[in-house]
Amino acid sequence: MVTNGGDLINIDTYIDAISNINLFNGFTKEELNEIFSSSKYEIKEYGPEQIIHLQNEICHTLDIILKGKASVQKIDENGNILTINVFSDRGILGANLIYSSRNYYPMTVVATSRITILHLKRELILELCQSNMSFMVSLMREISDRTIILTDKINAISLKTIRQCIMDYLKYEYHLQKSNIIKLNISKKDLAESLGIQRSSLSRELNKMRKDGLLEYDARTVTLKDPSVLNTAECPVMIVK
Repeated sequence: MVTNGGDLINIDTYIDAISNINLFNGFTKEELNEIFSSSKYEIKEYGPEQIIHLQNEICHTLDIILKGKASVQKIDENGNILTINVFSDRGILGANLIYSSRNYYPMTVVATSRITILHLKRELILELCQSNMSFMVSLMREISDRTIILTDKINAISLKTIRQCIMDYLKYEYHLQKSNIIKLNISKKDLAESLGIQRSSLSRELNKMRKDGLLEYDARTVTLKDPSVLNTAECPVMIVK
């Protein structure tokens, strides 16, 4: 139970946060205190831009973000970064890897802010699955949901034009925010990485869409001139925040 700086972290500080995570909904706080009286877990802190897991690193733990954000990134031979997913508070990493026959990280996991992570060791996860049905079902659901999101992401970046990717993102945010003035909760740089395109390509296409009378935009918002055009877009891409 040590941070990156070497300071001890008291699990009591995070018991309330852990109890609100879906995996642990079936446990009382007394049971959680007993679970975390063992040495089968660690809580670590990482600074912004710090690498949490390298590509091809063996996955030894199930990671739960207690506070902060991390992104899963693919870096090509030209140094271009594709952000596959962004995880924030209560996000779970490694669920689909830890018991896989190919249990190594296919991409790099990087802290995008100061972040605190609960690392659960394999033996503790097995014990929890055997002792609590709710934990096992929640873990299976997490693995299934992440597989679907990854499949949608691959389909989006391999089959769609830049405009289609932008429209899918706007369609998702339009239905989420219920407004034609869409607030951007991530920077345009991060949005471009999430869509798997260059920052310059995103800006160029947004300018074209503005000239076509589809939208207006500034640094923090995108205003849809006619939200009905979103009905021509494909199913929305799930940009996870």
